[in-house]
Amino acid sequence: MKSQHDGFSENFLWGGATAANQVEGAYNLDGKGLSTADMIPHIPKEKRGNSFAMDVTADYIEKVLAGEVQDRYPKRHGIDFYHTYKEDIALFAELGFKVFRLSINWARIFPNGDDKAPNEVGLKFYDHVLDELRKYNIEPLVTLSHYETPLALTRKYNGWYSRELIGFFEKYAETVFKRYKDKVKYWITFNEINVITHSPYTGGGVLVEKVKGKTKEQVAYQAAHHQFVASALVTKLAHEIIPDVSVGCMIARMLTYPATNHPEDILKARQQNNKNLFFTNVQAKGEYPSFINRYFQEQNIVIEKEQGDDEIIKKHTVDYISFSYYTSTSVTTQEHGEKVTGNLIKSAIKNRHLETSDWGWQIDPVGIRIALNDLYDLYKKPLFIVENGLGAYDKVEENGEIHDQYRIDYLSKHIQQMKEAVKDGVELLGYTAWGPIDLVSMSTSEMSKRYGFIYVDQDDDGNGTLKRSKKDSFYWYQNVIKTNGESL
Repeated sequence: MKSQHDGFSENFLWGGATAANQVEGAYNLDGKGLSTADMIPHIPKEKRGNSFAMDVTADYIEKVLAGEVQDRYPKRHGIDFYHTYKEDIALFAELGFKVFRLSINWARIFPNGDDKAPNEVGLKFYDHVLDELRKYNIEPLVTLSHYETPLALTRKYNGWYSRELIGFFEKYAETVFKRYKDKVKYWITFNEINVITHSPYTGGGVLVEKVKGKTKEQVAYQAAHHQFVASALVTKLAHEIIPDVSVGCMIARMLTYPATNHPEDILKARQQNNKNLFFTNVQAKGEYPSFINRYFQEQNIVIEKEQGDDEIIKKHTVDYISFSYYTSTSVTTQEHGEKVTGNLIKSAIKNRHLETSDWGWQIDPVGIRIALNDLYDLYKKPLFIVENGLGAYDKVEENGEIHDQYRIDYLSKHIQQMKEAVKDGVELLGYTAWGPIDLVSMSTSEMSKRYGFIYVDQDDDGNGTLKRSKKDSFYWYQNVIKTNGESL
């Protein structure tokens, strides 16, 4: 007799994940306002160094708006999903998707973020997308805020550093909850909420230099507190408005290992993991853990709270925990170790046991099993892997075929470890591979860093026909879904 933990459940949600700012385009059509993502330029690799193209300043934004800077902004155009969603969703249906993760661009609904009334044309667009998903029986998984803060809120209030954004976010969430209450069951409040401490602009539309006399950490954690309160309040709203709703939080799971068995390395790795899991502690357990309170005290970080904040956070915890997983990292207290780069990790110690991707990210399939077990042991809430994938260079053969065995190998090994975690007893709701269709990279605004099962004919300079083509991985993932993960 087959155990319930021998493999993925019959209702396991297989699919893929995207973000509005990386696929939609149409940045200035149908009443949409500018978002923070629309200000992130493409910086060629040879000019980038160790910095990320997402570090934007207030001065730069004003110069762009005044026409004094002429850079290229790939996220303004994405892959034109705004006009090709029917074609793309048909391809997702052909893959066999049970779920599709998308985000709503806040500035498409409230162009300035603080508008009195929503933009009806923006609401209708998502109506059409959701109806198209329903046509193919694909469950939508919708992120409310995926690195898409209305730019006007950044310029007027300095983004999530201002408490005023809580009310604006509530109004936005209530609007889309009421509009799509019969179409969307699964919601995520903030994408990779912990990234605000790595890039306050990306994660919260915050310009640190505008806050005088405070460190980047102080500013970022204060903004994160406002997001915690907002997340709790909209979770409450969702439960009041939508029958049988399920609301999740999300972190970028940055699993950290000690580089050696030196006790100080082990302690440092534990502290790094704690800082990463602080965000799930607040949203899943409803409280600030003691370790972060000590850290705040030692770093002279003071979180300004209003009366009732802690009670709101405690009362309205999430129903499930979602996370992205791409790579692991290692740390050491010793004066040695080769450095590597990774997503939002500007320097980490190279793990000699792991291979690396074209972009220097260490490939660690076993880490996804560790991450799943750690999260489930800590919180005993259902888990959802909502991003996982390999960014790589793809070559189109003369006959148009794309042989991406490297992507198949990466995903196959990670899905196998997911299966092992399920056998360990982890309650896993689903898996949405990141970038099922090639899209503009979040961190570097490149197209050449491709994740998709579906190739999009567009280069880093924005040239191309935007034609969609199936890669070898398309047929592989189609079979994975068809066999519920048995055929890898």
